[in-house]
Amino acid sequence: MIPSHVARALETLLAARQPVFLWGPPGVGKSQVVAQTAAALDLPLIDIRAVLLDPVDLRGLPHIGQDGRTHWRAPAFLPTGGRGVLFLDELNAAPPLVQAACYQLILDRALGEYRLPEGWRVLAAGNRDQDRAVTHRMPSALANRFVHLDFEPGLEDWAAWAEVSGIRPEVVAFLRLRPALLHDFDPARADRAFPSPRTWEFVSNVLSARPEGRVERELLAGAVGEGAAVEFAAFLRLWRELPDTAAVLADPDAAPAPADPAVTQAICEALGRLASAETMPAISRYAARLPAEFGVLLMREAARHDQGIVATDAFAAWARANAEVFA
Repeated sequence: MIPSHVARALETLLAARQPVFLWGPPGVGKSQVVAQTAAALDLPLIDIRAVLLDPVDLRGLPHIGQDGRTHWRAPAFLPTGGRGVLFLDELNAAPPLVQAACYQLILDRALGEYRLPEGWRVLAAGNRDQDRAVTHRMPSALANRFVHLDFEPGLEDWAAWAEVSGIRPEVVAFLRLRPALLHDFDPARADRAFPSPRTWEFVSNVLSARPEGRVERELLAGAVGEGAAVEFAAFLRLWRELPDTAAVLADPDAAPAPADPAVTQAICEALGRLASAETMPAISRYAARLPAEFGVLLMREAARHDQGIVATDAFAAWARANAEVFA
């Protein structure tokens, strides 16, 4: 399931109070989708990294009560009231004894004397066994307590997230050109770095720091691996030679219209982020000068950035002129 489908499934299962386990390879954004879904539902999130726990950490420490009997003090990270989402991340990376300690919490919503408040829901996530990450096989008794969802990255979902998260436009433009590199993880390879939604965010952060040229190349390889870094570095050279977007908006009829598909893809991405009611006349005139498929790409990127532009006269005129290809 792609992230948007996972988010809708989580909303349904949270409403049904059904425990969920989210499976996926490293770096695809499982934890982010859980956090975003909780925020969208206005639910507080407690993120517990199960791999860091010992069994006693969940049940708490014993103490002698006034009745002279042994009682257990629950850990402070477990909620005592209200409503929210209790997220057991990396659960299947935890030692078997820790997983066993989660049985009662997940199914019975209790740990010894502790009771999980009625308003709280339980989610968990982890890497798959075949990913060669650090995992322990989940006991069938624990696995049977969850609805299981398989998480896969989706370019459009990631691009929509990138748009509002400050990911640099050249990273988004490159991945639209090479979508297979959004997540290229082969557990049979021993690569330390590989392309994933997480590591492309690293790349965006590296570019924002403006490293010196020779250092930049090494940093890219250190984030997404050598193969992806070579391709992205070549794309960056084209990106940095793009027509100036301000010049395009100032005179869309005279500004250069690149012939190279990669460069055209990049200028469409850059201009789309500048879309507004004020810039649409210039953008639509420039789109009319591009090959039809790139004109459509530019206008779709513009609408993705600002849906209000579809109500402008400039957009309507372009859509009428390109009705055969804009479907």
